[in-house]
Amino acid sequence: MDLSVAREQMIGHQLRAWDIADPRVLDVMASVPRQDFVPPAYRNLAFADMAIPIGHGQEMLAPKIQGRLLQALELTPGDEILDVGTGTGFLAACLANLGGQVTSVDIYEDFTEQARKHLATGGVHGVRLITGDIFESQLTRRFDAIAVTGSLPVYPEAFEAWLKPSGRMFCFVGTAPLMEAVLVRKGPEGTAARREPVFETLAPALENAPAGKTFNF
Repeated sequence: MDLSVAREQMIGHQLRAWDIADPRVLDVMASVPRQDFVPPAYRNLAFADMAIPIGHGQEMLAPKIQGRLLQALELTPGDEILDVGTGTGFLAACLANLGGQVTSVDIYEDFTEQARKHLATGGVHGVRLITGDIFESQLTRRFDAIAVTGSLPVYPEAFEAWLKPSGRMFCFVGTAPLMEAVLVRKGPEGTAARREPVFETLAPALENAPAGKTFNF
C-alpha cells in the first residue's frame, strides 16, 4: 500500500468530511507518522477509517475522532496539556506539536514504554510519560487542556480541578451503546465549567473508571 496516498485520503475523505478544517490540526495529522505508532500488524491500516486494537482491550481512536478532539481543544503553542490514556503515543505527539508540554498517563507499563520508543524515533520532544492509574493520581499541576481518550461511565467532575481558568477538556461519557464526546470549558476566572456535547461515538472504557450509581427496582 502507498502510505502517502492513504494519508492524503485520510485528510480528504475522513478529516475534512467530518468538519475538521483547522489547518494546524490537518498539518499535524498529516506530518506525524501515524504508521509508526500502530502495531506492526496494522501498519497498512494506519490511515483507515477505523479504531485499531493495541492490546489490553484498548484501541487507538480512528483518525477522524482524534482530529475532532484536537480541533475542539483549540490548542496554542505553550499550552500545558494532560493526556489521559497514552496508548501508542500518537495523540501525545500531536498534542505536543500543537501545544507545549504534555503529561501523558497510562495504567499499562508496556504502553508507556512503547510510546517512549515511538516518540523518540519520531523526534518528538516535550512529552512526559507516567505509568499509573489516573484515578489514584497525586497531580498537583493544572493544565490548559485535558484529553481523555478512554470512555467514562459518568462525567469526571474531579478532573475539572486540573483545569486552569479558560481550560478545555475533551472526554467520552456514557456506556455502550450510548456514549457522547463532551467538550468542557472552564470559565476565565476559574468559574464553573460548561459542558457541550460534540458527537455520539463509542470508545473502550478507561481502566478503573468509577461506574456510578446503580438502582434496584
